[in-house]
Formats: sequence, C-alpha cells, structure tokens
Amino acid sequence: MKEKISAFPDIARQGIEHLGVNSLLDNSKKLFCIAHDLPPLKTPIANRANKLLGQFEKSWQLQILTGTENAVLHQPANIHYAKTWYPQGLINFLNKLKLEKLLQLLIWPDTEIFWILPALFRGYQLIKQHKPDAIFVFMMPYSAGVVGVILKWLTGLPLVLSLDDSPTCTDMHPISPSWLHHYLECGLENFYVRQANAVVYVSQFNLDLVKQRQPEPQKSKFNLIRCGADPSDFATPIQAEVTDTTFEIIYTGGMNGWYEFYHRPEEKTLLKKLYRTWMELGYYRRAKIDYRSSSPIFAGKAIQTLLIQHTEWEKKIQLAIYGNSFAESVVQRVLKNQNLTDVVSVFGSLPHFEAIQLARKADLLFITLPDRPDSSAGGRISCKTYEYLMTDRPILAAVPKGENWDYLQDKPGVWLVEPTDTAAMSQVIKDIAAAKFSGCPLRFDRTDIQRELSYINLVQDYLKILDKVCSKTVIANSNS
Repeated sequence: MKEKISAFPDIARQGIEHLGVNSLLDNSKKLFCIAHDLPPLKTPIANRANKLLGQFEKSWQLQILTGTENAVLHQPANIHYAKTWYPQGLINFLNKLKLEKLLQLLIWPDTEIFWILPALFRGYQLIKQHKPDAIFVFMMPYSAGVVGVILKWLTGLPLVLSLDDSPTCTDMHPISPSWLHHYLECGLENFYVRQANAVVYVSQFNLDLVKQRQPEPQKSKFNLIRCGADPSDFATPIQAEVTDTTFEIIYTGGMNGWYEFYHRPEEKTLLKKLYRTWMELGYYRRAKIDYRSSSPIFAGKAIQTLLIQHTEWEKKIQLAIYGNSFAESVVQRVLKNQNLTDVVSVFGSLPHFEAIQLARKADLLFITLPDRPDSSAGGRISCKTYEYLMTDRPILAAVPKGENWDYLQDKPGVWLVEPTDTAAMSQVIKDIAAAKFSGCPLRFDRTDIQRELSYINLVQDYLKILDKVCSKTVIANSNS
C-alpha cells in the first residue's frame, strides 16, 4: 500500500487526503536523521536538534544516528549511537609536545572527521534495515555532512542538509589555519550544496553569500529557516517580583573573550608573544574580530560608571552570567584584573530549561557579540536572541552592524548599542533601572514575534522541504 501511494502524482495524493486518509500517508513516512550533538549535551546545536526532532516525530517515523553517548530526547525516539574513532591518546601526546599547530593544519574540517567511518557503517546498516524515504543532517559538525552525502550516493535517497552555521561564516569562522584551508572550506560548502537536494541556512546574510557562488541550477536549493524557541519552555507561570530594591542583568550562554583580558600588560613576555605569533603564522583572515567585547568587561565597566553617578544604587545592580564553560580560575582572574568582582557574577552551565526560566525573571537581558573593527557586516544571529524575544523583558543588545543588528532594529523593547560603547550601555541600564526602582518595571508585548519564532511553526517549513524533495524523487523514479 505504501509503495502505491508514494507513486501517485500530486493530484491523486490530494484526492486521497480529501477522502480523509491523510493519516495513512503521514504514518508511512520515514526519515533517517543524522544529529551528532544531542542532549545531554548543553550546546545550542544539541538543544535545537532536540526541539526540531520532537516536532518531526509528529509527522515522520524517525531513525536517529548520533555521536552523543547516552543521547536522549524529550520525545521517545529510535536513537542509534556510533562511537568516534578519535585517537585521544595520540592527540593528548601531541598537545603535550606543544604541537597544536600541526593538529590545526591536519585535522579538517573538524575533530568529528574521525566519526565519519563508524557513522557510515552504522548509518548504511540502519537505512537498509528501516528503508527511510529521505536523509536529513543537522550541522555542525561539518563532518556529519560528509556522512550524509556518502549515504546518499550509496542508497539514492534524497538528502537535506541543515547548516547551523556556514563553514565560511565570518562571525563563527573569521580565521582559517591557512589559505588552503579557506579554499577547502569554500569548496566543501559548494560541494554540500551541489550534492544535497535542499540546504537550509539560519542566516540570510550567509545564505546570500553562498548562493552567489553557485551556478544557476543550484540556486533553487536554498532555504532560510531561522532558529527559534519552544513555547512550552515559556509556558510555566513565573513568580511575581517581590522586590524593587535590586536590578539584575542576565546573560545566558558562554562567552569567549576571557583570554583577551587574562594577562596583565606586564605579563606579556617576549616568549609568549613569539608563541602566539607562531600559532597564528599562515592564518587566512576572512574578517577582523575583536573578541574582547564577547565578554562581560564592557558591560561591567558601564555598570560601574552608572554607580559612580548614582551612589544610591550601589550594590543594587548586578550582571549575572549563566552558562560559563571556562575554568573558574580564568574567570576569577579576569574579573579581578578588571576590578569587576563587585558587579559581575559568573555561574557554570545549567540545563537549558533552567536558563530560560532565569531569563524570564531578569530585569534586563543582555546580548554581546564580538566587535568587527574592519566594519564588515556580520551574518550571525545568536540563538539567545530568539529566546530573549520569547520573554517580555527589556533587551540590551551590544552587537556590531550586520544581520543581528538589522533583525533586532524594529523589535519592541530592544536597545541596540555598539559592542564596546560603555557610555551608551550605561545610559540604557540607567533608564531601565530607574523604571524598575520607581515601581514601574518595563515590559513588552511580543506576541506576534513569538508566534513567528515557535518551533511548532518553524518545523512546518522543514516538513515542506522534505515533502518536496521526496515528491521530486518519486516523480524522477517513475519517469525513469
């Protein structure tokens, strides 16, 4: 029955749905998913895959291949683990010999290249056993795309690649180990586009750049589906505010600008400078990025400036960071070096749901991304941007000009400032804190945006893409 229905042209399919047996069609669809990162990992990619797969399961029967040991999803799912062949002992030995430079040059496109062969063996077995209708790959890691492409070659199944970040995104990957690596990364992305039946990008900026490089027949494969948020994470009632005497600014997620402030000027010895020069030797730079602003330093300085002006608010305003992955010793040394221990608190990683509940209680939500001194446009929207917009809280976004700035520009309750503009940050914090201390905290209705950002809606775009590539494959097979 399944084979007969799948061979029908669209008009017959619509007729069957009209007769009320659409559930038969839905229940017969099978999808093989490659998602290297899944919970219990706490990365944004793992969380996004978890949310989307939970929605996919309502329409497709899923078989999921992952590189995450003991992976779990909120929805019951058929999860299959393939263990990487990563040579941990050899890598540790080379690191001890200070040969990180060699590893940068040789391990490409990422460390999950050692997962490709075991994933291929396991994936091919699963496809032969379960006979899915299509292959869907979440990236990153980029090596997962190689697995998807080879499985397509071996099985003839249509392939959809969903890129969380472009391999050539200048926000995420402003530097390549060499010009050759840059050339290979561009080639790999072009290869993925031409081998896939459809590709999905979360960034319009990056999509347009890659699309421009493609021959005309390939351009119809591109689809934009931004990241989003799960409304159920925001449905639990939160406790009413009990005090107007404190003002908490919250940042959720990791920061990567700590080491820019780790050493005092007098500690930057000639030997350390030579080592850094050696590590950066041969780098190909796509964009100049100032990672100092991807830290709490500038926001902390802005708070201190404000407290000097308003001594009555001393010890009442704090910036709290949840989701730090750097060593506690590094964090505390940086905060001490910058004299910010009185206004900045840093906490480790925590479950995604708990981070969201903290954000929902914030007096002000904070986003900061690395500055771009060369004035080039950025093409990345931080995942926390969408989650912040699912709340009614004011948002201070210290981001460079580019897609993130443009996307947030017309959103209610968002203040945009340059990443290192402490004066502008201080003024925003002052205005919002004054409202809170006067008993009238600022809140914003973002209902329309929240519907747009819901994974429940976003997944419909994915399902349309899957239906489209499957129907094209059926027609091509019937014609042949």
